[in-house]
Amino acid sequence: MALLPIILSSLLMIQFVLGNFANGFIALVNCIDWVKRQKFSSADQILTALAVSRIGLLWVLVINWYATVFNLAFYNPKARFIMHIFWVVSNHFSLWLATSLSILYLLKIANFSNHFFLHLKWKAKRVVLRIFLGTLIFLICHVAVMSIDETMQMNVYDRNITWETNMLEKIHLLNLIVFTLSSFIPFMISLIAVLLLIFSVWKHVKKMQLSGKGSQDLSTKIHVRAMYTVISFLLLFIIFFVSQMTSIWYSNTLQNISVRIFCKVLGFMYPSSHSFILIFGNKKLRQPLSFLWQPRCWLNKRK
Repeated sequence: MALLPIILSSLLMIQFVLGNFANGFIALVNCIDWVKRQKFSSADQILTALAVSRIGLLWVLVINWYATVFNLAFYNPKARFIMHIFWVVSNHFSLWLATSLSILYLLKIANFSNHFFLHLKWKAKRVVLRIFLGTLIFLICHVAVMSIDETMQMNVYDRNITWETNMLEKIHLLNLIVFTLSSFIPFMISLIAVLLLIFSVWKHVKKMQLSGKGSQDLSTKIHVRAMYTVISFLLLFIIFFVSQMTSIWYSNTLQNISVRIFCKVLGFMYPSSHSFILIFGNKKLRQPLSFLWQPRCWLNKRK
């Protein structure tokens, strides 16, 4: 293997290890806190489920990377079909749980006088739960279309019938459209959430300045922290979405192994990097890591 694929593969494995550590850490800290306090807030529930789903997504991505780059014989049609189902399920939960977290931040933190928004804010937990359960319809449709696509690909490959080939092209296009929509819709919801958060913090800062209290109060800091979390999710998801779309739409034309591995590396950034942002943006998750910089602080005091 050439030098560039080796470097890209090393970066991919580093992201895989760090992503598993970050997501496992989030799940572990929240579960320990749940046992101690006997309470599990909505945000902690979503964060824990998100961490578990991302661990599953990382494993699916690394197995797919290994099979497509190093061991094509392992990736027979049946194995590919099973891996695609696991990918669709883990990607769906990872994406919609992050979107649900964005919605929860919006309803809990933003301040608007609109009666409909206040009604949603009052029932934030129930609203987020219903939206998330409603997304299972997208998951069922996606799995169904993908299953038909994969099954027809295997049958056409075995029998090579012209009319089935034409039907396969239509089903495959439908599969790509369903995938695009299933990613575009939660992206737009998260984008609307961050825009409303920005508008809310602008109104709050303007109100504080008019009252002569300044703009660096606790509410502003909470607004900004939530905005950073959602914006980072959006930026990393764009990278993930582009890499996945490139791999799927141009799967037959991407012959260069370096380009294929580069797309995989970009795909790993989303479930790995965003989890670290969630950790350092959450005081409860950040506290157990204080031991990493405590020795440095002690050394500085000694000097």
